[in-house]
Amino acid sequence: MLRAAGAGRPHPRHRSVTSPTRPPPAGRRHRVCRVTANQSPFHSLQHTEARARFDLLTVDSYDVALDLASDDATFRSVTTIRFTSKGGPTFVDLKPERVNEIRFNGSPLDADLLERGRLPLATVEGTNELVVDAVMRFRNDGEGLHRSVDPADGKHYVYGMSFMDAAPSIFACFDQPDLKAPYTFHVSAPADWVVIGNAPGSRTGSGPGGSAQWELEQTQPLSTYFVTLVAGPYHLIRDEHDGIPLGLSSRASIAKDLDADADELFTMTKQCFDEFHRLFGIRYPFGEYHQAFVPEFNAGAMENPGCVTFRDPLIFSSRVTRGVRIARATTVAHEMAHQWFGNIVTPKWWDDLWLNESFAEYMGNRVTADVTEYDDAWTHNAYARRQWGLVADQRPSTHAVAGNGAVDATAALQDFDGISYAKGSSILKQLNATLGDDVFFAGAIDHFTRHRFGNATMHDLFASWEQAGAGDLSSFTSNWLRTAGPDTIVLDRAARAVRRTPPADHPADRPHTIRVATAAPEGKWEVSTLTVDSPETAYDVAEGTAVVLDPYEDTWALVQPDATTVAALKSLLPATDDTRLRAGVWNNVRSAFHNAAIDPADVIDLLEAGLPVEDSDDAVFYTMPWAITKVAPLVADPAAALRRISTAALAKVGDSVPGSTLQLSAFQAAVSSTTDSGQLRSWLEGRVLPDGVEVDLDLRWRILVQLAALGETDRDELGAALDAEPTARSRVEHTRATASLPDAEAKAWAWGRFTGEVDVPNYELEAAGLGMWRTGQEHLTDEYVDRYFADVPRTVEVRSGWVLAEAAQFFFPATSLTDETLAKARALIDLDGLDASIQRRVVDLTDELERRLAIQRAYPVR
Repeated sequence: MLRAAGAGRPHPRHRSVTSPTRPPPAGRRHRVCRVTANQSPFHSLQHTEARARFDLLTVDSYDVALDLASDDATFRSVTTIRFTSKGGPTFVDLKPERVNEIRFNGSPLDADLLERGRLPLATVEGTNELVVDAVMRFRNDGEGLHRSVDPADGKHYVYGMSFMDAAPSIFACFDQPDLKAPYTFHVSAPADWVVIGNAPGSRTGSGPGGSAQWELEQTQPLSTYFVTLVAGPYHLIRDEHDGIPLGLSSRASIAKDLDADADELFTMTKQCFDEFHRLFGIRYPFGEYHQAFVPEFNAGAMENPGCVTFRDPLIFSSRVTRGVRIARATTVAHEMAHQWFGNIVTPKWWDDLWLNESFAEYMGNRVTADVTEYDDAWTHNAYARRQWGLVADQRPSTHAVAGNGAVDATAALQDFDGISYAKGSSILKQLNATLGDDVFFAGAIDHFTRHRFGNATMHDLFASWEQAGAGDLSSFTSNWLRTAGPDTIVLDRAARAVRRTPPADHPADRPHTIRVATAAPEGKWEVSTLTVDSPETAYDVAEGTAVVLDPYEDTWALVQPDATTVAALKSLLPATDDTRLRAGVWNNVRSAFHNAAIDPADVIDLLEAGLPVEDSDDAVFYTMPWAITKVAPLVADPAAALRRISTAALAKVGDSVPGSTLQLSAFQAAVSSTTDSGQLRSWLEGRVLPDGVEVDLDLRWRILVQLAALGETDRDELGAALDAEPTARSRVEHTRATASLPDAEAKAWAWGRFTGEVDVPNYELEAAGLGMWRTGQEHLTDEYVDRYFADVPRTVEVRSGWVLAEAAQFFFPATSLTDETLAKARALIDLDGLDASIQRRVVDLTDELERRLAIQRAYPVR
C-alpha cells in the first residue's frame, strides 16, 4: 500500500450455498453493536488473540456471494467459510447492518451473540462450515465496500478496501493476515456494470430486475486484507505483456484522461514487470494485473493481488508537474513490488509491516529510477518523502522499523507512517549497498521460495540473507531496525569534530558513512566521504566554510546546518547547480526549522536566494507550500514574508520556459501565496496571464480557494463554479473553498462535517478541515479550540478506521499557537478511554504545536 512464479496448487470451484438474490428469511433483525460513550463500536484484534486463533484454525476456503444491485445504501453478503479446527472456542469477525441468518455446521446460530463485531463460535475438531447471510452497509469513508456517486454524470461506483480491519464490513471472515485462504466470488450487479476482482471473472447471465450475474475464478490463497471488488460502469482498457493480461479502469467521466495516460501507465507497468522478473527470477503469480483508479480512495494505492486500486486523482485531468508524474510512477512500481514483498509472502502480524512497506518503498523508487523515463526518482524522493520520515522518527510516538510492538490492529494502522515507509526504505538502501545486489536478492528469492503464498517474519528473511552470504546481521538488526529514533549528527566547529548522538530514550551504536559537501564563501562545492562511527569524529574546516552533512542521503540521521553554513548558503545557493545537493540543503534546513535551530527569517532569505537557479519542479512543489504555511506565519511580519515568497514565485514563473512544469509549479506557489485579490481575479478571468500558463480546472479552483481565504469571493460564485464543472475534484475544492471563507457561517458549516452532523465522503471531510483552520482567521476559529477537545473523543460514534484518525488530524486547531491550547492537547492525550488512533494523532499534533511554540520563543518578534 502507498500512504506509495509459478503455478500454485489447483483450486476447485466451490458452489455457492446461498444465492445472493434469494429474499432474506423472515425473522429477527440483529442490532449490530452496543457501546458506551467514546468507545469504538468494534473490538480491535489483539496480537495475542490472533496467535491463539492461528494455532486453532486452518481456513480452507471462502465463498462469497454479494448482491450489489438491489439497494443503493446496503448490499446483501452471503459468506460460506470452510475451515479445520483443533476444536474449541473462537470467534469470526462480522460488521453487518443486520443479520438475516447464521448457520454453523448445519444448525442455526443466534445472531444476538454478535457483540462489537465478533461472533463467538464453539468449533468442533475437524471440518467446520459457517454460513453467514447478512446485510452490509455501503460506506463512504474509503473502507469496506465504498460506494460513490460521480457528480459529473450521476453514475454509481463501488470498490472494496479490506485493509486492516475493514474486510468484516464486506463479508464474514477470520480477519488476520496469517489465516490465508482462496476466495471465490459470485456477484449480482446492475446490468451496465463491470465487475473486477482478485481473479478473472465473467458475466454468466441475467438476474432479477435486469441485474447481471458475475462469477469470479478462485484466487490464490490471500490474506483477508487483500480481498477487493471493483464494480460499476467503469471505462476499461486492456493490454498484455509477457503472457500477463493487463488492464486499466476509471470512472466514465474521466475516460478521456485515462485514454491519454494509458500509454504511459502500460509502458511503466511493462518496464517494471521486466525488471522485477529479472531481479527476483520469480514470475508474477496472480494471473491478470488490473490497475483500477477508483474515487475517494484513502491511500495512494492498495496492492490487492490481481486488482490494484489507486486513488483516481492519479489520472490527470489538469496539467501536473513532472514531480507529480514521478509520484505516480513510483506508486505504480511500489504496488508492483508488493506482489512479491507482501503478496507472495505476507508478514505474519502487523509488527512486521516493514516487510511490506519498506521494501515496496525502496524497490519502487529504485526500479522507477533504473528502468523508466523518471531517472530522477531519487531526487523526487528527497523532497517528497525524506522529511515525512525524519519528522515521524522524532515524534514521541516514534517506533522501531521492525518489531514495532503493534499490540492490536488499531495500533498497527497508525504505524503506516514515515518510519515504516521512508526510514525503512533508507535503511534497506544502506543494507543493499553493504551486501551488494547478489546477496541482497539471493536472500529475497530464498525468502519468497520458502514461504510462497504463506506468511513469514523478520527473522525468516534475515535467516535467508545470512544463508545467502550476508554474515551475522544481528548488530544491524538491533541498531537499525529494532531501535527507534534517528541519531543526530552535527558539526562542532570549535571542537573540530563531528558529533554523533543517539536519542536519549533509544540508545544505539550506529555507524554512518556519509558524503559531506563543503564550500568557502563564493567558492565551489567539494564532496568528500566521512565515516562517523563513534560519538566524536575528528573533522576540521576553514573558518567561514559551509558544511552540508549527508546531502545525498547516504544514511538515516538528523542533520542540520549550523549558523555559519546558513549565512554562507545565502551566497552559495545561487551558484549551486547540483540538483541533489540542493535537495540535501533543503532537507538540512527543514530539519533545523523543525527543531527551532534556524531563524524563520533566514529560511525566507534562503528561499529567495535559491529559487532563481532551481531546475527541479519538485523543489518548488514541496518547498514553497511548506514556506507558505509553516515558515511565513512565524516570521516577524508574516504578510511581508508572504509578499516576498509571492514575488520570488512570480519571478520564477517569468524566468521559466513557457509551458514547462517548472513554470507550472512556480505559478501554483504564486497563487497560494499572493494576497493581491486583483491579481488573482486577473488570472481567474484569463487576463494578464504569464505566457505558457493556462487556467485549467486545477488552477481555477486553486485561485478560488485563495480568494475564499482572503474573503474576496462568496458562496454564490463558488456554487456557480461547481455547477459549471460538477466534477469530483470540483466538489472537493468547493468544500475547501467554502470552509476557507472568513465568516462564522463557513466555520460552523465545516464543523458540522467534523462532528458527523453532516455526512460527507472522506475527501470532502479532509478538505473541510484543511479549509477551516487558516492563519489570520483566529478570531473566527478560537471558539472551536475548546470544541475540538470536547468533540473529538465522540467522533468514534460517527466514523471508524482510517478516517477516524484522519479527521482528528484535519480538524486539530493547528493555528492556535498558545500555551493554553498546548495544555488542552496534553490533557486530551491523558483522557481515559480516548480511542487509540485519535490519541496517536493528537500526540503527534501536540508535538508539532510544541515545536512551533519553541520556534516562536527562540526567534521572538522584534
